[in-house]
Amino acid sequence: MDVREVRTEVQSGRLSVEQLLEMFEQQQRTIQRLLTEVTRLRERLAQYEPEVRREGGGGGPAGETPSAQYSLVAEERRRRGRRRRKKSPGRRRTELKFAEAQRFQDIYPPGVRPVDARLVRERAVWRLEEGRAVLVGYRVFCGPDGREPRIPGVTPRCEYGLEILVVLAFLVYVVGISLDKACAVLAFFCQLSLSKSEADALLRQLARHWEAEYETLCDLLTRAAVVYLDETGWKVGRAGCSLWTFATELQRVFLFGCHKDSQTLDQMLPPDVFQGIGVSDDAAVYRHRFRGAQKCWAHLLRKAIRFALLYPRKKTYQRFLDQLLALYSDAKRIAADQRLGPATRSARVADLEARLCDLCQPLWRDPTPQMKPPERDFANLVNELLQRMMDQELFTFVLVPGVESTNNLTERLQRGPAQDRKIGRTSKSAAGAHRRSVIFSVLESLRANLEEFTLASVLAESRRWMAEGVSLFQKQWRALTGALPPVAPDTG
Repeated sequence: MDVREVRTEVQSGRLSVEQLLEMFEQQQRTIQRLLTEVTRLRERLAQYEPEVRREGGGGGPAGETPSAQYSLVAEERRRRGRRRRKKSPGRRRTELKFAEAQRFQDIYPPGVRPVDARLVRERAVWRLEEGRAVLVGYRVFCGPDGREPRIPGVTPRCEYGLEILVVLAFLVYVVGISLDKACAVLAFFCQLSLSKSEADALLRQLARHWEAEYETLCDLLTRAAVVYLDETGWKVGRAGCSLWTFATELQRVFLFGCHKDSQTLDQMLPPDVFQGIGVSDDAAVYRHRFRGAQKCWAHLLRKAIRFALLYPRKKTYQRFLDQLLALYSDAKRIAADQRLGPATRSARVADLEARLCDLCQPLWRDPTPQMKPPERDFANLVNELLQRMMDQELFTFVLVPGVESTNNLTERLQRGPAQDRKIGRTSKSAAGAHRRSVIFSVLESLRANLEEFTLASVLAESRRWMAEGVSLFQKQWRALTGALPPVAPDTG
């Protein structure tokens, strides 16, 4: 029935409103079905004629660039259609892998003679020996009590030695190369063939193995006398978040994929536990947060240097910078003088604060929207200096020996992750962010504790942990509190 016939039926009264609405709904369903069919056909046609997507206007989002592939492989794939994925053959039997071992080694429990031992297990493990991957067949024997010894340098249920896991973690998280390139490096230099999925699984195992050490580092952080803090941007998937860095003299803790808020800071440094000094920039989350605080002078001086360089004709900015630098140099000199006692240092700080007041008070202005942007920013800098001075957060490094005047330590530690963020090598999931936090924190803490940060020294320390059951960081905790921290079970 066309439009003219419908109009005639309505005028004659033979077509009711209910019938008219029913016809309308039927037409709507027909139109929707046809539109769906047109969209499907356009999508199929766009594989061969990408301009159809642009001309139709309904084949994709506005402004979308067609992604058709014109290679021979892509054409063969289109002609072949989708095929079922080949079923995985599954894990290879241990007997087959053990038979391919290049050398064999027997593992006996300490103090048990070979004649009293009983073979309980055979394992094939890839090891790095003299820079080359070697498949070693281990025959594990237990004593009369049935206790089974561990294979030295091998985490539980792992087919790769700890040295391979550490090298892989160093390449991915410290050097900053992708998993694919890390596998290529191991294949080229060590003749070790690893797939990307295998490398990812090894990093997961290492993170589980070091989880207890990471928790111990976090506990040590809460009892530290001085903690340096800084944060930078990070991503988990497409969601923006932060990387928070905490550093002490011997500990480094990185928190990837966190939120920059008071709740996260309270979890890492609980106010009822942490009684130390926090060295940080002047971000709002740090204000009036610690028992003692030191604001980063580098951040303040950079702002003053910026005004002097951008506005050279404004002599006020240059004189302000000159006097502020002289004040800071005198403060550094006083802080480095080991002959001074607490009373003398307090008197010198009072003199420094008086000089800062004399410098800032003539320039103090209440920022208003009517000000020009540079004038308003300069007024904010002057106010910031005066406020932090009144909060006694500018010259803590003079009063307390060992406290630095800047948080440059954490800024240097964040350079590697910042480069990873710039090239898009961030975390894909929250689990991946936590894995990076654990491994990167342990490696950087080892760098701070070991005289030489090399593969040999890291492996020697890690193997000692496995043999003694007490890590370097747990020893530090015991020296601090007199007891070992609770150890998480090793599920690696």
